[in-house]
Amino acid sequence: MSREFAIGLTPPDWLMRNLRPQQAPVNRPAVARAAVAMTLPLAVGLAVGRPAYGALASMGALSGVIGDTADAYRMRLLNIAVPQFFGAVGITVGSAVHGHGWWAVAAVTGVALVSGMMSTIGAVASVSGLLLLLNSVIGAGLPLPGPWWLAPLLMTGGGALVLVLALLAWPLRGGVPERTAVADTYRTVAELLAACGSEIPGEYEDARRAVTQALNQSYDVVLARRALHHGRSPDLTRLLAQLNAITPVVEAAPAAQLAGVRLPPEVPQAVRHLAQAVETGYTGPIGLALPDPAGETARAVDHALRHAADVVTSPDIDLRGVDDRLGRPAALPVRAARAARDVTLSAGSWRYGLRLALCIGLAQVLVSIIPVPRSYWVALTVTFVLKPDFGSVFSRALLRALGTVAGLVVAAAVLAEVPRGWWDVPVMLLLAPLIPVLTPRGYGYQTAAITPVILLLSDFLNQQGTALLLPRLVDSLIGCLIALVVGYLLWPESWHTRVGARLADAVAETARYVEAAFGTGTAAAGARAGPGTAVEPAARARMRRRLYRDLSVIRTEFQRALTEPPPTGRRAAAWWPLVVAVERIVDATTAARVRVRHGAEPPSAAEVSQVAFQLRELAEGLRDTEVLHPVRTDLPGPAGSVLEPLRQEVAAARAITSPR
Repeated sequence: MSREFAIGLTPPDWLMRNLRPQQAPVNRPAVARAAVAMTLPLAVGLAVGRPAYGALASMGALSGVIGDTADAYRMRLLNIAVPQFFGAVGITVGSAVHGHGWWAVAAVTGVALVSGMMSTIGAVASVSGLLLLLNSVIGAGLPLPGPWWLAPLLMTGGGALVLVLALLAWPLRGGVPERTAVADTYRTVAELLAACGSEIPGEYEDARRAVTQALNQSYDVVLARRALHHGRSPDLTRLLAQLNAITPVVEAAPAAQLAGVRLPPEVPQAVRHLAQAVETGYTGPIGLALPDPAGETARAVDHALRHAADVVTSPDIDLRGVDDRLGRPAALPVRAARAARDVTLSAGSWRYGLRLALCIGLAQVLVSIIPVPRSYWVALTVTFVLKPDFGSVFSRALLRALGTVAGLVVAAAVLAEVPRGWWDVPVMLLLAPLIPVLTPRGYGYQTAAITPVILLLSDFLNQQGTALLLPRLVDSLIGCLIALVVGYLLWPESWHTRVGARLADAVAETARYVEAAFGTGTAAAGARAGPGTAVEPAARARMRRRLYRDLSVIRTEFQRALTEPPPTGRRAAAWWPLVVAVERIVDATTAARVRVRHGAEPPSAAEVSQVAFQLRELAEGLRDTEVLHPVRTDLPGPAGSVLEPLRQEVAAARAITSPR
């Protein structure tokens, strides 16, 4: 007779979300680069009789492998080279204070403050700050061979090897990743149009989120290239124009979805043809074979597609006559100066920097007072775990502990059975590729892959064999405990979702978008416009794209919050439907604007102001709150107005915030 498990024995949802591997394709070129870049320095070091030097170079290659995630070559240059520079600074500072007692504690703590503040700037700065702190901890806690300049040189050389391998095909494939990103964006838009009017629950919403992610990816790849390219590039100009051209198609999709009628299959197929032309650089005639449009929604889609086809197939494009619907970034020096100013004046960056410095300082003081073997691992663990921009601190501490245990099992077999020396080369050739394979699956899987590699390389420096295993486990657990208690539990902002504040900002921005869409309020640039003042289409498009991007970030933050234990995860789940509702409000606003542009009666200024007021009222109710509050949900308006679907979505969003 079968028996069911007691409810108490069922793993909680938040734990299962943490342990579930994420789906991601295997980057085969990155796998090959990891195998070569981490094995070759080790083999060269053994060949010249300096295995410790080879191990240091392989450690530098490890940091390059972790940063080798970009498709575009210019982004690879930034993602690998910039962190390597800060890593060299970190190892130099750490080596300089090695063995100097409390001076070493003070120096590493100061580096932690700088590292934490850097992490709030952006992705590349975050990895650079991480490597700065990691290497300073290693230099301060581990006696390194050779003169002071040798370790930075060897580790930077290992990272440079990864960079060289990552850029080998640049002369032959320059621009291909950028074209591929834009073409993939067109393909996701084709799937969005195919999902319009679908009866399958969530199909359209999933397709729209995929379009947002694709646009974000294309924006980062193409415009990051522009930031480094100060001359006029015909290829880059074409890609920017093609991204601009697909925006009206994306804006027409919500109108088609609200109409509730499936688009003819020729429509998404036409976008797929355009994607192929973008990817191959084809500029000849394209027979779209579009059916005759019937109704304002069909006309909007047809007009947008034909405009996109004209841009894709045009042999000569000059962006001076094209609206900027993306919002091109400033030059790189300008953005760097702006980021430095913002991080210096930001209370959030100081708060996180002090938080990280406190944890690192406590870890360094602890291991200075209490003799702990291989004590630098405590601070290393704190550094890896206490990275909120990489995910939930609580989840990372849990996954770090579990991943370390799994990695130690592999490391125990290697250190116990494989003789130190040349036999480690084929072992490294097998272990190194697992890092890019398992990293996209989740932090715990990445830790399990990195741990045996680090221990194998550390064995060349310490030559302690299996004696490294238990200290590694103990130090990792101590580091996780420090990060959880001092870096998580003692900071309420870490374990409160702050859902109300995040969503309030998005809802308030949505109100501004509603006004900008119908020319009655604040333009995208932030200047006040009087009633009836028109807002440029490009400005509206940039505003909508920025809003969708912000909502995408909020969605990601919510998904991270769902991995937290109660009550944080439960609170996030309660607010989750409101994120979807705000996305639907933006869709409804865009659809109404498209309908007006193609023949529908525009709404009055009073009607637009009423909807914007309702959204702002909702935003004020959400700000700085952790619980749901009742608000008014009956929102009357003119019958048959183009804003009727928008009012319905606003009413639905307000209903979500009312407790039942």
